[in-house]
Order: sequence, then structure tokens, then C-alpha cells
Amino acid sequence: MALHFMSDKELSRLEILRDLGSGRLTNSAAADLLGLERRQVQRLAKAYQEHGATALISKKRGRPSNRQMPTGLKDQVLELIRAKYTDFGPTLAAEKLREVHGIIVGRETLRLWMLDAGIWADRVKRRGRVYQPRYRRECVGELVQVDGSEHWWFEDRGPQCTLLVFIDDATSRLMHLQFVQSESTFAYFNATQRYLEQHGKPVAFYTDKHAVFRVNKPSGLHGDGMTQFGRALKALSIEIICANSSQAKGRVERANKTLQDRLVKELRLAGVCTMATATPSCRPSWPTTTPASPRRRSTTRTCTGPCSREIGSTKPSPGARSGRCRSPSPSSTTTSSS
Repeated sequence: MALHFMSDKELSRLEILRDLGSGRLTNSAAADLLGLERRQVQRLAKAYQEHGATALISKKRGRPSNRQMPTGLKDQVLELIRAKYTDFGPTLAAEKLREVHGIIVGRETLRLWMLDAGIWADRVKRRGRVYQPRYRRECVGELVQVDGSEHWWFEDRGPQCTLLVFIDDATSRLMHLQFVQSESTFAYFNATQRYLEQHGKPVAFYTDKHAVFRVNKPSGLHGDGMTQFGRALKALSIEIICANSSQAKGRVERANKTLQDRLVKELRLAGVCTMATATPSCRPSWPTTTPASPRRRSTTRTCTGPCSREIGSTKPSPGARSGRCRSPSPSSTTTSSS
């Protein structure tokens, strides 16, 4: 005796056709219940009388889909991934297959292929510690998260170095990226100068408790208790906010994780192996935004408060007296400028 499987839709059709055959339903009532025309109901009833319940099972079940990919395409794609994109995720691998090789494959389809081939593994879902959310600032350029990420950015082609990352808190936009040898005071001075020249003054920098930003030794708290970098920002009326944990400045931490995955591979494909060649040539291809947070606000506003002051000036602009923000005009830019 053969075992047949039926879907819920097919089982409901079977019940209605049984009632139709026993005379408890008319053709019109059965057609209304099934959402079909009367002639289609009559054809189903005839097939049910001749072949039984198996006549209601879809004939497409067990057959290959009409929308399936060509047979050799899967082997070709997996061979390319094993040769060039072994450590690429499905999303980035699909982008490179489309851009470099002209092969268009859906991200989810490629993910399933890589799972079957053992190239990709599902991320283990673990419930982490729940932190109280810190909502985004209202204005673009009001608060900028700053961090340095030490990593093998050039893999085995060059020395280990640090990438200084400046990211806007309101939009998660990568405002400035710069390769340096290490997180030193002079490196942050140079990177901050470039940021201010390009985007203007923020209200505050949100950083970690690195020795560049605050005095960590009790013996060094004599005098004003500030570092050289802190004194320079105080002269510019820029506040330094030191986070108590890495989760507090999660936007820049997540950006570092994304850059350590995608930027390393972009540099590999471009053949970049030194900081001197990376900074001028690869900056246009760096991503301008990071993945959006679920709490990202739909609209942001351009700040006309203290963040719009001239660099090195202590006199606020006319819009800074109220300390409020206004909605950007259609011609205004997404970041505040000096």
C-alpha cells in the first residue's frame, strides 16, 4: 500500500468533494467554498470519482522547478568561490560574481549552495547580554564616534597597522577613515585636523578610555588632568565623552567589524599592500555607510548649533544661540560644514 502526502489545501478540497458527492453540497456552493468556477469543480469531482483522493494531489510535486538554475551554473559558481572568494560571505560573493564575472545569482540561492558545499556555515544564534539603548543624536555631525582598529588590513602582503574610524552617530555614516601605524596622539591630531577641514566641528567626540583621550594613571592627574589631545579639543569647544564599555559605542565597533571583513577583501582585490598606496587610491571605494540599526530614525536634521562654529573660533554662529536644530533645506548637505 503506497503512502501519499497531501497539503492542507488538498485535504480541504477532499472534504468538500466528499460532501458534494454525498449530496450535502451543490455545485454552486462547492465552487464558492473552493474559490473555483463550476466547470472546474465538476472536473475535480469527476477525477475524484475515477481515481480517488490521489487525483487531488498536485502533479508538479517531486518535479524540478521551471525556474531552477542551469545544471552547470552551480558547479561553475562554487568553483569560482573556492578559487577566489573562499572567505567571502554570500552577499559579498554575489556582488563580486555579478561585478567581475557577470554571473547573476541571488544572495539566498548562493547562500544555500555554499551551505550544501560546506563553504559557509550558519551563524550560531545566541542571546547576548541586553544593554540599555542609547538613542541616536538628532543632528548630523552633532556626535561623532571615534575608534582605532588594529588589524592585518593587508593580510600577509604588508605590515600590521591601525585604521582610525570617524562615524556619525545620527546616521552611521563613515565620515573619515585613515591608516596609521598606531593609535598615537600625533595620529589622532592629523586625522582630526582632516576631519574638521572636511566636515567642520562636532559638538562632541565619543571615544573609549585610551590614553590619548584621558589620563588613566592616578599619578598623572596633577595640573588640569587633561591630555594634549583633550586640551586641543577644549580650545575648539569640542567635548570628549569616554564610553565605559565597547557596547556603549557599538556603532563604531560594528563598523570596525564590517570593515575588517569587507575592506580587507577590497584591498586584496585591488592589490594594495602599503598604507601609502591604500589611503589615496582606495578611499573612493570605501563604503560610506554601515548597516542600519533597527532603532535608526527615519529622518535626521542638520545641526546649526555649536557644531556649526568656525574652526578655532569661540564665537557661536547666529543659529547657535538657541542651541536647537532645524530641518535641512532641499539644498543642504548631509553633514555640517565649517
